[in-house]
Amino acid sequence: MKKFLLFVFLAVFCTKMFAINPPDEGMWLPMFIKDYNYSDMKKLGLKLTPEQMYDINHSSLKDAIVQLGNGFCTGEVISKDGLMLTNHHCGYSFIVEHSTVENDYLKNGFWAMKKSEELPNEGLTVNFLVRMEDVTKAVLDSVLPGTSEVKRDKQINAAISKLKKANSDNGKYTVVIKPFYEGNEYYMFIYITYKDIRLVGAPPSGIGKFGGETDNWIWPRHTGDFCLFRIYTAPDGSPATYSPDNIPLQPKHYLPINLQGIKKGDYAMVWGYPGTTDRFMTSYEVDNTIKIDNPAFIEACDVILPVIREAMKKSDAIKLGYADHFASFANSWKNKQGETASLKRLKVAEKKAIQEKILASWIQQDSTRIAKYGNVLSEIETACKNVNSNAVKSFWYANIALVTSKTLILPFKLKGVKPNKKEKKYSEEKINTLLTNYDKLMEGTDPATEEKVILATVELFKKLPTEYQPEIFAYINKEYKGDLKLFASDIINKSLYGRRANFEKFLEKPSLKVYENDPLVRYFVAIFQCIIKEENAINETKNSLELARRNYIAALKEMSADKPLYPDANSTMRVTYGQVLDYYPVDGMHYEYFTTHEGILEKEIPGDFEFDVPVKLKELITNKDFGRYGKDDVLSVCFISNNDITGGNSGSPVINANGELIGCAFDGNWEALSSNIIFNEKLQRCICVDARYILFIIDKFAGAGYLLDEMTIIQ
Repeated sequence: MKKFLLFVFLAVFCTKMFAINPPDEGMWLPMFIKDYNYSDMKKLGLKLTPEQMYDINHSSLKDAIVQLGNGFCTGEVISKDGLMLTNHHCGYSFIVEHSTVENDYLKNGFWAMKKSEELPNEGLTVNFLVRMEDVTKAVLDSVLPGTSEVKRDKQINAAISKLKKANSDNGKYTVVIKPFYEGNEYYMFIYITYKDIRLVGAPPSGIGKFGGETDNWIWPRHTGDFCLFRIYTAPDGSPATYSPDNIPLQPKHYLPINLQGIKKGDYAMVWGYPGTTDRFMTSYEVDNTIKIDNPAFIEACDVILPVIREAMKKSDAIKLGYADHFASFANSWKNKQGETASLKRLKVAEKKAIQEKILASWIQQDSTRIAKYGNVLSEIETACKNVNSNAVKSFWYANIALVTSKTLILPFKLKGVKPNKKEKKYSEEKINTLLTNYDKLMEGTDPATEEKVILATVELFKKLPTEYQPEIFAYINKEYKGDLKLFASDIINKSLYGRRANFEKFLEKPSLKVYENDPLVRYFVAIFQCIIKEENAINETKNSLELARRNYIAALKEMSADKPLYPDANSTMRVTYGQVLDYYPVDGMHYEYFTTHEGILEKEIPGDFEFDVPVKLKELITNKDFGRYGKDDVLSVCFISNNDITGGNSGSPVINANGELIGCAFDGNWEALSSNIIFNEKLQRCICVDARYILFIIDKFAGAGYLLDEMTIIQ
């Protein structure tokens, strides 16, 4: 009887955990909506047809969604003239690039009052998806069972190259082919890429980044995290690089904006380009994430990033120079802390272990399965146990040390400085090019801050066992008698890279001996060698996991063959659907599903780095001058839904049942930061800026209401 009950329990549990996903869970490929998701979407309230959402022959909702660059964020077209909405933090680096101390767009905001004032952004591109296609058979057709991993990769790469060439239409399209389910399947994505993208509007950081790092990943939120760009084309409508003759894109589809408001339970879906998830991670890998990987990353940031943060508080010039540099690392730093806390609190490793027992039981019920998958879990367990925690620490310390110092990374970013053995003198052209590149890379850099950051990195490495440290300390002991402060000072004040005058002097009289004995160069080389050494050790573990993970996921798919299993995110277009919902973060606490203008003034700290409220915004709120964007003297600012999102979804549109924009997604919540690894339907929430607040800021705050004339607004 007990065995029978156990079998029933496992069967039910297996179905629940592996096959049937809650309607709000999963990042689904649009091409499968009709077959996999449409019934559930309709039950939640969707009014659109599958063809209105994804169609490769006619305009559809997917034609309004864009991928920024190679997938760092998502944007959506919201007007007939190619106006694109995304997050303020997605446009942050470009806003910084256009800013100066005298004309600080981070502090004061930027609004083009006519198209001729819109600012071009070198290097920014957007991709529109033309179509996607399952090419698994074409990619894997030549791969025979038992083929070595090296040979398999070569065969796959050859097949992918052939497909790309056949589908690019002589370069008209960008063709991307990516593995899914750890290489068990392959899908092709055809994009058209636009290269003339201009900044139209951005609120000041007191709106677009209100709450700063304190509120990052936290609900309730009061951040107007949005900005506007415009996509331009050649006069014939084709993609083109910047030209004053270019014209605004006439999109195949753009999103109407709904100002009727939201209520609890409303249908909500998010379209976009989620970056990376690892929902198939095993309990062994979760354990390593909690105990090894995340602590190494966090420890490095704990030492280095506070140095930059304190420096930024001292002057507007330093703040502007390091704002974008600091923001991306600080975001990951806090995310890793939240992820670790969430993984522990939600007992994710234990839940994964239960799943693995179910899978192991299923495998053991059939001899064919045993032959195919019998060793898969033990192979993953062994590989994870062999991870060297000191190697991981050394790897992350070295990486973060290099990328957090603008000066220390120069030997990598500034090519051509090192002279060859025959080079006695540089040409005037080479000198001018190197000086120009040096000035660009070092723009906004503060020498005193750099010296403190470099000192922090050296002190960080001292925490490691000697064999895992960069080989620099013998040099420091010999040349500086172990004085780390003096070493850091010399890197900034005496290194050829540390000061522009030093750099210019070296270029006038280049010397290989001087270059190789330079303290910064020595330190950079030592750190870089450390990265290579430890990366090789880490890659050995990854390589040993590759086949095992592919077989593990193949087993999961086979076990749940009667129901679709959504793939991990990998910067390809996905759809997630659910509802506008509140939640209970802990026992006895309830979070409402929306926030209002009142919270902005409740959080205000005049003059504060993160909570200073712009004067005009405060006046509008105090006077309750909300125009048509408020209701009953209340202005909604942000809301939450149970949509399944991750990094890369920043800037994604939140769309209602009629295909209309109701918000712009910009964050996840602290209590569910384990979401890249496991979805928790009770806790996971998508934080969005309300479309009404966006239009309020554009119109009432910025006085750029003319932009609304090109939109379709549902009042």
